[in-house]
Amino acid sequence: MASSEDEFPTLKPRRIQNQNVVHRLELRRISSGRPGAHWYRVRCFHQNLFPNFTAVNVEKPPCFLRKFSPDGHCFVAFSSDQTSLEIYEFRGCQAAEDLLQDHDEGRDGEVLSENVRARLFSRFFSLLHVTSVASNGEHLNRECSLFTDDGRYVIVGSAAYLPDEPQPHFFEVYRNNEAVTPNPRSPLEDYSLHIVDLHTGRLCDTRAFKCDKIILSHNQGLYLYRNILAVLSVQQQTIHVFQVTAEGTFLDVRTIGRFCYEDDLLTLSAVYSETQAEGPAGFSRLYKEKSISSLKHRLLVFLWRRAERDGSATAKRRFFQFFDQLRQLRMWKMQLLDENHLLIKYTSEDVVTLRVTDPSQPSFFVVYNMVSTEVIAVFENTSDQLLELFENFCDLFRNATLHSEAVQFPCSASSNNYARQVQRRFKDTIVNAKYGGHTEAVRRLLGQLPISAQSYSSSPYLDLSLFSYDDKWVSVMERPKTCGDHPIR
Repeated sequence: MASSEDEFPTLKPRRIQNQNVVHRLELRRISSGRPGAHWYRVRCFHQNLFPNFTAVNVEKPPCFLRKFSPDGHCFVAFSSDQTSLEIYEFRGCQAAEDLLQDHDEGRDGEVLSENVRARLFSRFFSLLHVTSVASNGEHLNRECSLFTDDGRYVIVGSAAYLPDEPQPHFFEVYRNNEAVTPNPRSPLEDYSLHIVDLHTGRLCDTRAFKCDKIILSHNQGLYLYRNILAVLSVQQQTIHVFQVTAEGTFLDVRTIGRFCYEDDLLTLSAVYSETQAEGPAGFSRLYKEKSISSLKHRLLVFLWRRAERDGSATAKRRFFQFFDQLRQLRMWKMQLLDENHLLIKYTSEDVVTLRVTDPSQPSFFVVYNMVSTEVIAVFENTSDQLLELFENFCDLFRNATLHSEAVQFPCSASSNNYARQVQRRFKDTIVNAKYGGHTEAVRRLLGQLPISAQSYSSSPYLDLSLFSYDDKWVSVMERPKTCGDHPIR
């Protein structure tokens, strides 16, 4: 006869590991741990050393605070007039120990004296450099900054609205036959990208983009991978690729759009001599050009060859049916997957110019090899295959771990069970919602792509396997959050 335990099996309680710091240090000394588990052992020590006190209403200089450098040594901010970059040195978490040593840990940070509030910021941060960056009426974008992997340089962007008078020349706005029509919701501006040395505060180099549209907010229009910087001109439908040198300068690598190879213009001008014409007359010819741009042509060729491989007449008929719509697609966003591959999001011109804000508009994701100039893959925004790749290799899309010696701890659905559960709940919510469903869930999840550069934090304190927190007030995505009524715990 079976025992009562066999008839009514119960779940075994989860064994909680010893979290004593002395025990963990001794275990680290005598045991090397399982293969591949070294970083997990390292990040567990953050459970013994974590923020446990919040000070609110702290006085700060008249500036816009941005973020820390990857190595944590510097903190950058924008001046109140958004023309200068302020670089602060972080003095460490012990810098204000004498100010807080008599304060009760169990009491709220709101009861701090005015004297302590006024001195806290200057204790933690000391001003190193104030670098004048923006000029000619331009203002720095407070949500745009990219750090190099070594933490030596920071790239920031500035913009200035075009004056009403004089109006820009027509063929400066439309420099090729792929250029989009400007919209008052998305006006044209003059842009500049600047690279600043954090160690010396020196402005090393600047690149200007006149009469253009580049989405600087949240780094959506530019992407830095290692030392390769890609900049998407939405107005001219061109991707500019630069190399950030060790001296902090921008080196031209290639321009992708009308041409894919740098010598394409030379090859074409050997047959059509007028293609080398410069000035308004040359721009006029480019705008009226009947040929398809090289990048768009490679996209259409890939789709046609895929229809041929399908072998059915239906696939070819669908290609011809939607050929005009495919020709009218425009680049909206992009990101670097590695040094050679781009992920480009194509959609209609109405979406690109913000005439339509409906997120359910059809779009395509294109994987493009910049070296071989080949289109590797094309996915629709309802592709289950792309969603599977995104869920299983999320960290490769985010590039959350910078390629430096600093230890990083990304927390995503592909590397963390708790983050995977959060994403599954979100997906199930959309599937079961009114006007939802599986297709809508796929579209919403793929709406995150392409992911902006350096937009996810890899802090171990945001690792859901180590700590729990309310993502309404803090999350791994670096976006401005509203301040809650109570300190974050």
